[in-house]
Amino acid sequence: MKQHTRWTRLLATPLAALMLVLAGCETTQLDEPTAAPVESRKPVAGTAGAAGGTPGAAAAGTPQSQVATVDLAGQGAAGAAARAAAPSQRIVYFDFDSFAIKNEFNAMLDGHARALAASRDKRMVVEGHTDERGSREYNLALGQKRAEAVVRSLALLGAGEQQLEAVSFGEERPAVPGSDEEAWSRNRRAELKDR
Repeated sequence: MKQHTRWTRLLATPLAALMLVLAGCETTQLDEPTAAPVESRKPVAGTAGAAGGTPGAAAAGTPQSQVATVDLAGQGAAGAAARAAAPSQRIVYFDFDSFAIKNEFNAMLDGHARALAASRDKRMVVEGHTDERGSREYNLALGQKRAEAVVRSLALLGAGEQQLEAVSFGEERPAVPGSDEEAWSRNRRAELKDR
């Protein structure tokens, strides 16, 4: 009898542990989204502290964009080229599960920041979007972080904080339909829109 009990314990313990692990990995399918889009509008905090360049100004663990010093009064060819490029490019793309801005978008953001700095009455909304992977709540939060990262970069480059607003649509407004890497990479974005 003792032998039977020992074997039962040896088999039951790992089986119970496996069931607990698998139960923790369970995902649930959310109902189809309603016709009304879901938005998350939050003011961007911490921009003023980060602009001062003091270490630790941003929240711990938050990736920060590295931004070079900008001559806002730049009237040279580079300044004119940046201002001319501002209206044409309006989308920043992100890597999977990331809100870090890639270096390839720095020139575009600089152009938009210069245009906003030159015309303080202009306003811009930055809309954060995600691909369909992840929960609705997680994607809204990630979209908000993407929008806020772009807003912080624009503010650090010279745009006024009062000119900018960060909004998240999460996965609710895909740019490209589909469930493959090509569609997902086009949907992980932040769009800059004039208000």
